[in-house]
This record gives sequence, C-alpha cells and structure tokens, in this order.
Amino acid sequence: MATLGPVDAWLLLRGMRTLPLRMPRHNANGLALAEALNGHPAVATVHYPGLAAHPQHTLAADQMSGFGGVLGIEFADGFERADAFLGRLRYPRRSAGLGGVESLAVHPASMWRGMHSEEQIAVSVPPGLVRPAAGTEDTADVVADALAAADALLDEAATT
Repeated sequence: MATLGPVDAWLLLRGMRTLPLRMPRHNANGLALAEALNGHPAVATVHYPGLAAHPQHTLAADQMSGFGGVLGIEFADGFERADAFLGRLRYPRRSAGLGGVESLAVHPASMWRGMHSEEQIAVSVPPGLVRPAAGTEDTADVVADALAAADALLDEAATT
C-alpha cells in the first residue's frame, strides 16, 4: 500500500482547500484565452473543449461544469513559431509540468527532442503545439499578453 509523506499530504490538503476558489478563475481564463486566440491569423488551431466548434464540446458540456484552464494552440509554421510565441509571453512561465496557481506553458516538442519530428507527429506531438495552462491572474492581463505575443509573430513575419 502506498502512502503519502507528511509534506506531500499537507500540500495536497492545502491545494484541495483552495480548489473551489481557484477553479472558476482557471476556467474563465482558459475560455478567454481560447476565444481570443481562436481565429487569430498567427494561430492555426486552438484545441479547447469550451469552444463550440470543438468536436467534443457537447460531451464536455454535459460532463463538466467548466472546461479548465489548459488548452492547446498550434502554430502552422512549426517549432520555431511556437518557441517564439512562448518567448514573447510575460505571464506564463515555461514549465515541464502544468497545474500551478500561476500561468504556465509547455512546448511539448521541446521536451521530446530525442524523437525525430515524424515520430513526434505520429504520437500526436506536432512541432507547433503550445500547451498553456491559465493561472489565476487577471483575465484581461492574460488575454492581452497572449494576443500581444501572437501579434508580434505576425509583425515579425511581415518584416522578413
């Protein structure tokens, strides 16, 4: 039988106590980010079950009271564009994992560098995929930050 250590148990309990306070903001920020970036010219695809166009939206709406703060953003220009987007963000910090109170973002292809890009794509890790997890920061600030980063990609493309 596995048991948690005392510090791990305390951290879990502490997180569970504040979960009802945090989740509405994570949900709101995730949806706001998805709606703001969906259709942006620098973005190829937004994967988020809270968007009505998502193929599993109806199922998600039936099963969940909110859609969470994690979404997927794909950039058609691949690895470099996704990496540039992450480099321009102020709120999400690059991270190897998601789930903090603060906004975090992962570029999965960067973490799977040992695999060839064809292998990554075969296991559903496209090179242009970014996985932001919206934290509890002010919604308008998080959205403005993501839009500024996406707009900067367009400005950069226009000057090259």
